[in-house]
Amino acid sequence: MSRDPLIRRHLDRREFLTVGTGVFVALSFPLALRRHISLVKRSVPLMGTIAEIQVAHQDERFAEDAIDAAIAELQWVERTMTRFRSDSDIGRANLGAGRDGVRVSHETAFVIAAALRASSVSNGRFDPAVGAASELWDVLNRHEPPAGDRVQRLAARGFWRKIDVAEGLGSPRVRFDDPDLHVDLGAIAKGYGIDRATAVLRSRGVKHAIVTVGGDLFALGNSPEGEPWTVGIRSPHDEHALAATLRVSDRAVATSGDYERFFMWHGMRYHHLIDPATAAPRLTPFHSATVLANRCIDADAASTSVFGLPRDAALVIARRIDASADVIPLT
Repeated sequence: MSRDPLIRRHLDRREFLTVGTGVFVALSFPLALRRHISLVKRSVPLMGTIAEIQVAHQDERFAEDAIDAAIAELQWVERTMTRFRSDSDIGRANLGAGRDGVRVSHETAFVIAAALRASSVSNGRFDPAVGAASELWDVLNRHEPPAGDRVQRLAARGFWRKIDVAEGLGSPRVRFDDPDLHVDLGAIAKGYGIDRATAVLRSRGVKHAIVTVGGDLFALGNSPEGEPWTVGIRSPHDEHALAATLRVSDRAVATSGDYERFFMWHGMRYHHLIDPATAAPRLTPFHSATVLANRCIDADAASTSVFGLPRDAALVIARRIDASADVIPLT
């Protein structure tokens, strides 16, 4: 992941395809640029990936200020819900919630509750509490699988059933009933952050924008042409090719795939999407699952839940999370 400072640039009239982050590219529009509508873009390292915000507006300074506010929302979510900081809500919970419980913010409690709902309707395919397995596999730094007995002891534990979120006086309290339980909100907090960033853009009067964090995005309003935004999903097999093209307006899109974070060992790809039933990367002929939904928090959780399933089975689960959801699996 790049650690460079903020990257800012304005698209000129000759550039109609923006190089997107993660698995997406967003297609922009030459006619709009001739009408003096600026497509202002900024990228910044966040949440273990790259966040990118594009705002279409006639006033570039206005767009820049709105982007500042949206990035601040994403940074707040990262600081509060990352498992990689001991002083975050999740870091403190993973250290102490197995004893007397830990107080967390209302926002963190909201995201944990949404994650537990996704766990319930997916029959445990989504589990926000398999952080210990994610830490064990550590696919960005490992070069071979961990010992089988270490994996097996974390398999099929139903960790999500052992999280209690209780409202009380003051802040909510989170408690764990299993010492091996580590919460990891990486499969849902990005979506929540995008929803917050989009809400801030709306509150500032932005009508046309795309907020992307890794494999998640929200397309706000329409393109400057008055048509839905056109978003391309990168091919799992060729980073320079598109596997599908979507036209989206006021819609969230999230993709979970095995081709961004993985290591190879003896010809086998070991990726970061852990199957709670095996505590190992999910074995599947599908390389990605893209979910469209009304909120990014739902699209994010649903794409992880249905990764590895054929479309009909995936739709059943995704529509339990958001009745309007659609799914695009890619082999």
